[in-house]
Amino acid sequence: MLASDSIIYSMFLIFTGAAVVATLALYARQALPVGYIVLGLCLGPWGFGLVTDPDVIADVANIGIIFLLFLLGLNLEPNDLRRVFREAIAVTAISCLTFGVLGIAIGGLFGYTLLECLVVGAAMMFSSTIIGLKLLPTTALHHQRMGEIIVSILLLQDIVAVFILLLLQGAGDADNTAVNMIALVVSLPLLFAVVYLIAKHLLMRLFMRFDQIREYVFLLTIGWCLGVAEGAELLGLSREIGAFMAGVALATNPIARFIAESLKPLRDFFLIMFFFALGASFDMRTLQDVALAAVLFAGAAVLIKPYLFKVLLRREQETERLAGEIGVRLGQISEFSLLIAVVAANSLLISANVASLIKAATIVTFVVSSYWIVLRYPTPIALDPKLRRD
Repeated sequence: MLASDSIIYSMFLIFTGAAVVATLALYARQALPVGYIVLGLCLGPWGFGLVTDPDVIADVANIGIIFLLFLLGLNLEPNDLRRVFREAIAVTAISCLTFGVLGIAIGGLFGYTLLECLVVGAAMMFSSTIIGLKLLPTTALHHQRMGEIIVSILLLQDIVAVFILLLLQGAGDADNTAVNMIALVVSLPLLFAVVYLIAKHLLMRLFMRFDQIREYVFLLTIGWCLGVAEGAELLGLSREIGAFMAGVALATNPIARFIAESLKPLRDFFLIMFFFALGASFDMRTLQDVALAAVLFAGAAVLIKPYLFKVLLRREQETERLAGEIGVRLGQISEFSLLIAVVAANSLLISANVASLIKAATIVTFVVSSYWIVLRYPTPIALDPKLRRD
């Protein structure tokens, strides 16, 4: 078994293959994560079988999610949120509620249990941070109102997603659900208080004293992220939640932006493995059982999300053009939905078919939404020079 016997050979397959499919994805005007997922489907156990144990890759790929949440926390700058907070929180609250109900209705239409419908509804709530930010020009991200609104909505969605993951984690043990939830509610603020104090009184001083030594800043940041993640795991939370807290604790420091830029290559390295593992772990045999539900689920997201976001933003007095473009950029299901499906399935809260439904629908929305964005709006990977913006 190549994945378990030779991790080097698996890395060769993943990254050489990723280079090839990334080239094809760019020519096809697709977001690169779509190519990585397709590569996983082709090389995984249900494709050509060259990587037969995707769990080995998934274990490493989870580090990518940890770094992603850490970077999201780093970008949770209170001043940035404050400028558009009222608008963002209204749009996020109404959209999450609407799509949650829509997801529950779709689940009920196909005869899923109430708990499974709730998980499907939760998966429907969020838009992709990776697609939203990867396809947004840097100038728009940092210097335009569109960037402020998109980042604020995505960050608020991510916070909601983290709490849903927390609830699913606590509900995993049916016999001790109440005890688990109380423990989680207590440990969450306790951990954040400790993390914030350490960051404020120790890390900040170390950063200020040695900020000229980039290697030290890099190592201290990695150690901080993974250390808090492991501490969260020991307290019964998840490593992802711990990493998010570690980032938030540093967000108000001026060095946060420098750290975020420094960690992007490392994050991207692990995210390639995450998306590959997503494709490799998808059991194609279940596709025929969930195909109709997945198409309906994905279609509802791609068609209704852009329209609803546009309507909500127009109500907040945004221009027609701006509201429409933001709606399209947020018109897909999120990678957090994949995490929700994995956590719920591992906790035996949903069946394998429901987990496959969420994965399949997410992949479809990634493909359709990224193609729509790249074809019509400015992105860093646009083939049309008039639309290409760095």
